[in-house]
Amino acid sequence: MRIGELAARAGVSVRSVRYYEEQGLLSSVRSGSGQRHYTDEEVERVAFIQRLYSAGLSSRTIAELLPCVDSPSEEHSEAALERMAQERDRLSAHIDDLVRTRDTLDKLMDTAREYRDRHFRAPVPQD
Repeated sequence: MRIGELAARAGVSVRSVRYYEEQGLLSSVRSGSGQRHYTDEEVERVAFIQRLYSAGLSSRTIAELLPCVDSPSEEHSEAALERMAQERDRLSAHIDDLVRTRDTLDKLMDTAREYRDRHFRAPVPQD
């Protein structure tokens, strides 16, 4: 199949397919006229790559994980597990940073509300 059909079947843009190929995540066979041709298996591969991107992995990390998919072995599995553990640790640290940032923002919002209420709101008359 040609690049447009692969993109349509996988639910991605043609630009994404070209990018995946540039990054070494996907390969094609070129026709005599230079057109890219893909097999049906590439549809699932593109979907898999998309899932990895959605999980927050970079193209470099994905390239490091693909040997486990392409040629499973104990060595590749160990390397993939180690790389995924590193990514999980990176994501956990990022989540921790986001929680700290959210908590700081909550405190700043409380302070701003208190200041606003103290300085700009008229006191409610008491009966």
